[in-house]
Amino acid sequence: MIRKMRDEDSLSVLAIYRQGIEARSATFETELPTWSEWLRGKLEHSRFVYLERELPVGWAVLSLSSSRAAYAGVAEASIYVHQEHRRKGIGDRLLRALVQSSEEHGIWTLSASVFPENEASIALLKKNGFRIVGRRERIARLDGIWRDTILLERRSDAIR
Repeated sequence: MIRKMRDEDSLSVLAIYRQGIEARSATFETELPTWSEWLRGKLEHSRFVYLERELPVGWAVLSLSSSRAAYAGVAEASIYVHQEHRRKGIGDRLLRALVQSSEEHGIWTLSASVFPENEASIALLKKNGFRIVGRRERIARLDGIWRDTILLERRSDAIR
């Protein structure tokens, strides 16, 4: 079941995020933020959790891409699924919820930045209408090593 994220989900959401940090395959972050730090820039209307046995095992959020008015309809999508619950379609359901919410709230472009070796995430995004628009070479360092990211975008058909 998917529902809106709540503050009481914070421990589960951050635990799942910690897995992404520790794996070094999903984010450039190296330390777990506080809940208030993590929430910063995330769009309240598009924050979801996927529940199994009433516990969050995955989450999805949209974050502001820019504070400039011209980019009010552009957001970055992030989806994380607990390592023990992957390959069950949870990410796909969460991404579809994000896309629907984005269109209901006037977001015309979704973007995602993914490490090239994260083939599962790239495949998931492409399956849901994202296209690769480029490779950002040596965009940032993780543990002192330059890393590339693949930039993907999805343009809404509903918002013109």
